[in-house]
Amino acid sequence: MIRRSVILSYLMAMTLSYGHAQEWKPSGDKILTEWATKVDPKQPHPEYPRPQLVRSNNWQNLNGLWKYAVTDISVSQLPTNWDGNILVPYAIESALSGVGKSLNKDQALWYTTDIVLSKKLKNEKTILHFGAVDWQCEVFVNGQSVAKHEGGFNSFSVDISKALKKGSKQQIAVRVWDPTSDGPQPRGKQINKPHSIWYTPVSGIWQTVWLESVPKSYIKSTHQTPQVDQSSLTFSADIEAAQAGDLLHIIAYDNGKKIAESSNAPTETQQLKLENISLWSPSNPKLYDLEVKLMRKGKVVDQAKSYFAMRKISKKTDRKGIERMYLNDEFLFHYGPLDQGWWPDGLHTAPTDEALKFDIEKTKEMGFNMIRKHIKVEPARWYRHCDSIGVLVWQDMPSGDLGGNNWDMHPGKFRAGKQDKDRTPESEAIFKKEWNSIMTQLHNFPSIVVWVPFNEAWGQFKTKEIVEWTKQKDPSRLVNGASGGNYLAPGDILDLHNYPEPAMPDPARFGKDFILANGEFGGLGLPIEGHTWQAKDNWGYQSFKSVAELKKRYSELITDLTKLLQLGLSAAVYTQTTDVEIETNGLMTYDRKVIKIPTAELREINEKLYDKNLIN
Repeated sequence: MIRRSVILSYLMAMTLSYGHAQEWKPSGDKILTEWATKVDPKQPHPEYPRPQLVRSNNWQNLNGLWKYAVTDISVSQLPTNWDGNILVPYAIESALSGVGKSLNKDQALWYTTDIVLSKKLKNEKTILHFGAVDWQCEVFVNGQSVAKHEGGFNSFSVDISKALKKGSKQQIAVRVWDPTSDGPQPRGKQINKPHSIWYTPVSGIWQTVWLESVPKSYIKSTHQTPQVDQSSLTFSADIEAAQAGDLLHIIAYDNGKKIAESSNAPTETQQLKLENISLWSPSNPKLYDLEVKLMRKGKVVDQAKSYFAMRKISKKTDRKGIERMYLNDEFLFHYGPLDQGWWPDGLHTAPTDEALKFDIEKTKEMGFNMIRKHIKVEPARWYRHCDSIGVLVWQDMPSGDLGGNNWDMHPGKFRAGKQDKDRTPESEAIFKKEWNSIMTQLHNFPSIVVWVPFNEAWGQFKTKEIVEWTKQKDPSRLVNGASGGNYLAPGDILDLHNYPEPAMPDPARFGKDFILANGEFGGLGLPIEGHTWQAKDNWGYQSFKSVAELKKRYSELITDLTKLLQLGLSAAVYTQTTDVEIETNGLMTYDRKVIKIPTAELREINEKLYDKNLIN
């Protein structure tokens, strides 16, 4: 095991070699992942951050050491004194930020950096992009306010061309306010006083910040939906400053070979017809490349690269009259871990892209074919990795504004009192705006097959309205309206939570109308000395003292699952991918250095669930 002191010595030597002596090192005394040694303080997360719309030759990564200050919330002007340096894009509370400070609702967090514009930024417009900033922020360029944004899990962009000064040197500043659990906004597992299943707050910039230059007329976004039954891809785009007579030309490639193309006006939806298509699945994660060009009078005005996959998710009735979940018109049992996406050193932010990919790769190697991304949204590159590795994704909406309603976790059970929370108009508007943005921004990733608006009645409100709206916005995917929550309008899936044994809704009562799922079970805990968030008082739903005991109990739960599968169960989610803070019920330790049940043994156990004879 690599000791924290060894890692810190390495990191200090690394900062000295970069000329950043004393400027950055991980803060605090908690465990670190092995990727902490690979964080480059000159430019962490250097990868191109937007894999579904790539212009790789005219962008500039702004991650690195910025100045920061924590002020009273009343301060609205750029501070003149700064507290020190912070490593962007790691939240101020995280070790990798180099700060490790907490905020409260009466404080504001300020950032500033002086940049030199890259010579690659040659086009007419300069766009400033933020992957994610938690929660409310205002952006300044050379002292001029250029944007205000609310939403901790969705990206945003602003044209800063008019705010730029002559010459290459520019100043960017950001003001952040984040009340965490003192506010109504979506926050997921963050809480001001971490305990039990609730974790350290994440405030400020936590995804890549970058610049991009584009022409006056350019491709802002695309919307791509596979239509397997029609052997086509439905395609539309949002074009800035399109002109009459412009054409949007799209070309599909398979390993560099052109296989289809289409042109139409930028405002029109196109159908790209495909032949001999290879359908995407966990066993065949086939991706096609896409080239998009904005044409004017025969010349290319703007162009970008993207990709897509052909896959279909649907529900059908099996021969016993039970609704089942089908991928590409074949039954496939969805089985995967509850994935919190938390890191001991970066909190919401993986230390590196290699680390971000690691969890997905190990999940697949362990014999899972699905991940439930639990009340968190990841950077776009995470979904790209799921697409290329071949892992199905159930995407949760991050919860917020908890309390004020009952949680009746068993279908058909009602108590006196409210099941739908009464949220303020402001709270409802915040939820709807961010959920709409999340679904829009993630639409093109084929690995996502299920949307989950609510979890366990946490802030659950106007359920029928939200579920119907979610289905209308994206009819190409299934909707699990309330995973383990109040079953007021569950959408396509009825999802029961039960610990530690798996359980399912009664198929005789609910199976003819809904896909039946076990959205959470397991939680088998095994603390590993030297790899825990704290030395004692760690927690699991059911704790064990040895790997042998853990494996035996896990095997018993999988045997139970096979029996439920035969009765009508279509999906199950095991808690969870990794330990998180004081939770020690992960398949891996929080620092990812120990896989508790050997990968090959876990895969052998899990593969029993994919035997198609179980439902015949």
